[in-house]
Amino acid sequence: MLISVRLSFVVLLSAVGTATIERVQYDHYKYHPLTEITSWMEQMVKDHPDVVTVVKYGKTYESRDISLLKIGLNTGKEKKAIWMDSFCQYFVREILQTYKTDAKMEEMVKNVDFYVTPVLNIDGYIYTWENETTRLWRKNKSPGPKNCSCYGTDLNRNFDANWGTVGVSFNCCSKFYPGSKAMSELEIKAVTDFVGSRKDSFLCFLSIHSYGQMLLIPYGHPSYTAPNYGELMMVGQGATEAMWKVHQTNYTVGTPPNVLYPITGSATDWARMQGIPLTYTFELRDNGTYRFELPEDQIQPTCEEAYRGVLYIITYAHDKTFNGAVANTAVTLSGTLR
Repeated sequence: MLISVRLSFVVLLSAVGTATIERVQYDHYKYHPLTEITSWMEQMVKDHPDVVTVVKYGKTYESRDISLLKIGLNTGKEKKAIWMDSFCQYFVREILQTYKTDAKMEEMVKNVDFYVTPVLNIDGYIYTWENETTRLWRKNKSPGPKNCSCYGTDLNRNFDANWGTVGVSFNCCSKFYPGSKAMSELEIKAVTDFVGSRKDSFLCFLSIHSYGQMLLIPYGHPSYTAPNYGELMMVGQGATEAMWKVHQTNYTVGTPPNVLYPITGSATDWARMQGIPLTYTFELRDNGTYRFELPEDQIQPTCEEAYRGVLYIITYAHDKTFNGAVANTAVTLSGTLR
């Protein structure tokens, strides 16, 4: 969500998911600038006004609107919620193509509202499109501290979740600079205000990044363990198995200290500390050959396998809440929705 590297998953999914708007000649297998992603969001509202709305919930440092898509049927009742960031067009397409014909998906959009933020680090993302020297920019665009000639904060180290303790650099020019204090950045305040004001409604908080082929669970600090660690691992392993079945791509499940490196101040750690039970960070393809510059011929398979993992998790969360069911239901759905 928070890394603005152009090939992060926000754009991987932007590329594939645009199959539904061929009339404007969107190329589904290319990477797209923010203007095209924004146009797609607006088009989804026009095409599906009964189930899709755009919600503006904050501003960036450079005063751009931060928006999300709210997807769900209006039942007139208070609903549960699922948060996803950097995972928009492909997932949205799948929901909108199936909810009227598939009983399970229809049940989920009746019971749950999906809040999907395609791009949070909007300023940084736009900056990556300026030229090749800015191509892999990671941070936002806020100014650094006094007497610092650099700018930008790593937004995924700025949440109030063991902030600034491990896995960061207080060199303001570092790409891992966590900001001057927890929640110092407008973009993070937008997320925490929005989610925090309705935190009891959220069943899942999913954040999509690249790269490494991992499914990370809380916590990023090696001294802390999530109270439902066993459940997080169980559901995560089910999700990675569902992902493997698509293209036989291996994903590793675990905490950041165990499978990647310690990190504090992350979005999913913050969400778990708010009481949201199922929080995951997806690190998508690949294992380091192309790093953030994944070839376009891998866009489609990456989206397809990621969707299966996400679908497994959200189905588990839904059925546990509404049906008292276990993960077997998610296995069934993962194999039936195409």
